[in-house]
Amino acid sequence: MMWYWGNGGLHWWGWMLGVAGTIVFWGVVIWLVVNIVRWGFPSRSLDGRSVGEAETPESILRRRFAAGEIDEDEFHRRLGVLRGHERTGAG
Repeated sequence: MMWYWGNGGLHWWGWMLGVAGTIVFWGVVIWLVVNIVRWGFPSRSLDGRSVGEAETPESILRRRFAAGEIDEDEFHRRLGVLRGHERTGAG
């Protein structure tokens, strides 16, 4: 058996093909894992809605109330208007 870099051995280009093949293989594996995870867990925005999901008037009202833009009375009054029954009085 001959252990030298003579004819018939694996040359530098063979090693480069092996390295490139390994990089491509692991790149495809990582890409598949990332896409499977994305498919299983759809992206959500900071307020919990799916990306591309329309914001409803009630969710806008809730967000404004939570942010302190409107007080509780204003929140309930507007919520009543949205739901079709106006709240009367202060109670």
